[in-house]
Amino acid sequence: MTANAPVTQDVHTIPRKLPEGGKINMVGLTRDRLRELLIEHGAPEKQAKMRVGQIWQWIYQWGVRDFHEMTNLSKVYRAELDEKFSIEIPEVVNRQISQDGTRKYLVRIAGGHEVEVVYIPEESRGTLCVSSQVGCTLTCSFCHTGTQKLVRNLTAGEIVGQIMMARDDLNEWPEHGKPTSDARLLSNIVLMGMGEPLYNFENVRDAMKIAMDGEGISLSRRRITLSTSGVVPEIARTAEEIGCLLAVSFHATTDAVRDILVPINKRWNIATLLDALREYPKLSNSERITFEYVMLDGVNDSKEDAHRLVKLIKGIPAKVNLIPFNEWPGAPYKRSSNNRIHAFSDIIYEAGYASPIRKPRGEDIFAACGQLKSATERERKSRKQIAAEAGLDS
Repeated sequence: MTANAPVTQDVHTIPRKLPEGGKINMVGLTRDRLRELLIEHGAPEKQAKMRVGQIWQWIYQWGVRDFHEMTNLSKVYRAELDEKFSIEIPEVVNRQISQDGTRKYLVRIAGGHEVEVVYIPEESRGTLCVSSQVGCTLTCSFCHTGTQKLVRNLTAGEIVGQIMMARDDLNEWPEHGKPTSDARLLSNIVLMGMGEPLYNFENVRDAMKIAMDGEGISLSRRRITLSTSGVVPEIARTAEEIGCLLAVSFHATTDAVRDILVPINKRWNIATLLDALREYPKLSNSERITFEYVMLDGVNDSKEDAHRLVKLIKGIPAKVNLIPFNEWPGAPYKRSSNNRIHAFSDIIYEAGYASPIRKPRGEDIFAACGQLKSATERERKSRKQIAAEAGLDS
């Protein structure tokens, strides 16, 4: 594989045409593709661009799902659209609300599969943690999602549909014809849910471009953070084609430990990953890269690890998010002590890097970082089985 070759997974992604009546779902279509389809289905070519703009605003700015409500289109054209197209988003199967206000949604997509989505309210912002795949192929040994087999990629419509679903639940769609407020309940997106976003690059890219479009959901690229475990060949593409902020699931300071915690490291090791990251801020004009580092008792939390981490990221505009391990049934690790986490943080901070300690959110409903796993796909494994697969049984 060449350095610039696109990285893909042999994972089925469903077609856009729905089985019910053969209608085409508009959610997730790029502007260019929507224009092509409108022309194919009878729209005059000279009017197609204008029609795209009108429909786009109804769907993504005002959250309308019924073509008959699109009042700046003729009644005849609305009826024609309704015959040939649909506006579908993932179905909410279950919603849980944590004691701290975190919301976890179990949503169903085509084929009956389910993924989890998490909304985290904070004083100054509201963050939606979005999934990109059903399950995950990376088998990171500390992550609950990694114990669920990969089923398939999500479509662009299923990804942006999670944002639309959350805005529904938060009642945050502005009313057509009335002033909109700059204050938002859902102000930030993090691609940190189920799956590896860069193994579903095209669909993630198209969904985020829709989310950033100024005539729709209109989120700034600096309000979107994509988290990768280190799919090196796609990092430059992310800068060039999405331009969002980047986070990296780093979690270790030696290849020997990272090979166990994040097995993709066996393909692209720490040195290779860091070389790619050093170029990312230049390409995307991002302020800094976030290094995510889960704190595991006796595994990666020593003072020596902290000093090594400082040396590794030298020269990269960065901050280090320290994540107290969120335990789940059968997990082969334990959370580092508060004293150990704070000592680690102090070393990073004294070296000149921001080192916030992430406050666990939604633990009571298994909505915290690394805990997502859809109930219907859950494969129960014993602590011993998981430890063996993680290489920790010796």
